[in-house]
Amino acid sequence: MRKDSGLSENMEDYLETILDLEKINKVARTKDIADRLGIKPGSVTGALKVLMEKGFINYSPYSFITLTSKGAKLAKDIQRRHTVLRDFLTNILQVDPDTAEATACRMEHAIDPESLEKLVAFVNFIDACPKTRSDWLEHFKESLESGNSDWGDCEKCFVECENRPAK
Repeated sequence: MRKDSGLSENMEDYLETILDLEKINKVARTKDIADRLGIKPGSVTGALKVLMEKGFINYSPYSFITLTSKGAKLAKDIQRRHTVLRDFLTNILQVDPDTAEATACRMEHAIDPESLEKLVAFVNFIDACPKTRSDWLEHFKESLESGNSDWGDCEKCFVECENRPAK
C-alpha cells in the first residue's frame, strides 16, 4: 500500500482505468473496468465500494462511475508516474515497448515522489544539455544491439564530446 494514497496497487489500477475510460466515454461502467483489467465484473464491485467510501469515485450499483476531484487528481498522478517510467524505459534504456509498459505498470506503484522528480529532471537534462546531444543515446542503442558492452573507448568519445560545438 502506498503511503501517500492509502491505496493498494490494485486500487490505484482501478483509478487509472476509470480515468482512461472517462477520457473515452466520459464515464466508466463496471463491465468496461472488468474487461480492461481482465477480471470478473463481480470482483470490480467490491473495489468500487471501497473507492467510493474513500471519496475517490462517484458510484452506485448499476450506474455509471466517475472520478471525484480527489480521485481524478490521484489518477492523473498515477498515470503521470506510469508515463514517465514507460517513456524512460523505452526511449532511454531501449526496453521493448511491451516490456516497458508492463514494467512501468509495476514500478508506478513503488516509486516515491522524490525519485520520480529526479528521474524527470534527469531526462530533461539529457534533452536540454548541449554536451549530451542525441548521438550518445544512439551510441548506447548501437552498443545494446551489437551486444558490445566494452566501453573501453569511452575516454576517446568523451574527448570528442568535449571538443564539439554546443547544439
